[in-house]
Amino acid sequence: MFKKILIANRGEIACRIIKTARRMGVSTVAVYSDADRDAMHVKLADEAILIGAGPARESYLLGEKILAAAKITHAEAIHPGYGFLSENADFAATCADQGVVFIGPCAAAIASMGSKSAAKRIMEQAGVPLVPGYHGDAQDPAQLKSAAQAIGYPVILKATAGGGGKGMRQVWSEDGFDEALAAAKRESLASFSDDKMLVEKYLIRPRHVEFQIFFDHMGHGIHLAERDCSVQRRHQKIIEEAPAPGMTDTLRQSMGEAALTAARAIDYRGAGTVEFLLQQDGSFYFMEMNTRLQVEHPVTEMITGLDLVEWQLLVACGEPLPLTQEAVQIRGHAFEARVYAEDPDNDFLPVTGTLEVLLAPEESRYIRLDAGVSQGDHISMYYDPMIAKLIVWDESRDRALRRLGDALSQYRISGAVTNLDFLYKLSTCPPFEEAQLSTGFIDEHKNLLLYTHTRDLARELPLAALSLLLHKRSLVRLTTSSLDPYSPWQDNNAWRLNEPHSHRITLHCQQQDYTVELEQRGEQYRVQALGHETLLAGTLEDGTLYFESAGHRRRVTLAHARGSFTLYLPEGACHFHEVFADTGETKSTDADGKLCAPMNGKIVTLLAQVGDQIETGAALLVMEAMKMEHTIRAPYRGIVQTFHYKSGDLVDGGAALVDLAVSEE
Repeated sequence: MFKKILIANRGEIACRIIKTARRMGVSTVAVYSDADRDAMHVKLADEAILIGAGPARESYLLGEKILAAAKITHAEAIHPGYGFLSENADFAATCADQGVVFIGPCAAAIASMGSKSAAKRIMEQAGVPLVPGYHGDAQDPAQLKSAAQAIGYPVILKATAGGGGKGMRQVWSEDGFDEALAAAKRESLASFSDDKMLVEKYLIRPRHVEFQIFFDHMGHGIHLAERDCSVQRRHQKIIEEAPAPGMTDTLRQSMGEAALTAARAIDYRGAGTVEFLLQQDGSFYFMEMNTRLQVEHPVTEMITGLDLVEWQLLVACGEPLPLTQEAVQIRGHAFEARVYAEDPDNDFLPVTGTLEVLLAPEESRYIRLDAGVSQGDHISMYYDPMIAKLIVWDESRDRALRRLGDALSQYRISGAVTNLDFLYKLSTCPPFEEAQLSTGFIDEHKNLLLYTHTRDLARELPLAALSLLLHKRSLVRLTTSSLDPYSPWQDNNAWRLNEPHSHRITLHCQQQDYTVELEQRGEQYRVQALGHETLLAGTLEDGTLYFESAGHRRRVTLAHARGSFTLYLPEGACHFHEVFADTGETKSTDADGKLCAPMNGKIVTLLAQVGDQIETGAALLVMEAMKMEHTIRAPYRGIVQTFHYKSGDLVDGGAALVDLAVSEE
């Protein structure tokens, strides 16, 4: 076994690898950028080497610096994790040339699957079923467009060197092809330094089912069953589960054999994943092969009881696979929910922020957390905005799903917008409970997942107002200069001569302002909100609100950071802040016709010129943040007056980007 390995990655995957290595008695070396000096993976590793500036292309994507770090620290092997250099054939080859073991497949296997076009040709020759499409080398836009017409819309554009949803666009008609192709090529070039594309038929309502495969250096290979990864946004997975619902033994055997055939076709070694699109009639098509460990590998570990990182290290040392196919056992059901700093109500755009409050569910044999950040850490614009992976297991899908919902309701995060509420709604909605899965699940059920019912506000607003009032009262008591506990200055109860003790508070919640009135009546408060009246009694102690209504006593958690509050209820989280007179909300377009940045990021390209007459919805510029592109479009017909930034400039969220005058015509 290796004495020391270097981990050429960051965040939760680096932390995950470190834990297994430490259990196996293997020393670890972390690499880090300027932006990651205080990161969790740096603190956990035995050693750490600075490799460059914050942007990944100036640090984590520099193979020569990572190899130099391995030489300096005498690391015998490099584990690439996933992302960054994990599927870079040149890097794997350079490691071999310099006598450093690359913990993964050989460079030739990576190169074979690194190009989606080449991979399709290899799979076709091996007899693995393929989706109809164009996988040729010719890349003239007119020829790609002609191929799309021949295949028939809808089609999907994919970067041949891609993965993780980067460089992918759905195209529903000929009218949107040119813009989608340009955006996909830009994103592919930025992510993989390669903008070659393929075109495939876009299947309606397929499921995304992938098989975890493993091969040793003796050529023995097995699969460790499947994962269903159908629930996605932006072509990136958000909740995964294993085994796939409705999977029969016959279909598992058929798909598993196809996955192993795909791996044998490229003489594969190590851990890999073969991904398929599964139709309702049981037909399936090869989609791609990831020549690395996957983000969602923990669900496979939970149902098999295996440590896949341990297997990677064993195979890299030349040892045989620990099990045969017949010895692999599946027990129970597991889910993984990816907790991100992103805004589901704003097209899942990534966000930055400081994690002022981060309280995760307690780990147990049923609950596992793979995290790369802790309370107080900053979510940077440079990297993927994942906060953690929440993994749950139980004896059946229904029981595991209940555990997932319960664990999500216990999660507490403030200081950055997250997808926790969305994940809770998704995991508890009837279509997901009934396993009505497809890759279009979120779009099909967005009204159910992204819409908050009025009855939620009727429940939440009174509690939000009461918790805010009690919080303000506690601040007054802490800051008062009087030492007399009976001093009238110790009270903050809205006392008025011959008038009831009333408070009028305006709360911003769910993107709207609401006025709530509270009238104190002894130990109770009469709260009026949304035309309803509620009687509440409550106290706030160390961030916990104890309240009573109609004889029903409950407790919930209140977190606050920089003027914003989050009330954590069993049904989900309620985010709010107080609105004061003469203040407004940040909008994408202000009163002067300025279009503002929806997030911190970098300007990729300007798509119009000053003086252009543009139509509603026209693309004006493209921003990039956290590996994702976002197009700023005109909210109305007008004339471009000014661009405040140029390509390559960094911008802050809320900054004015474009001045747009309303057209008089």
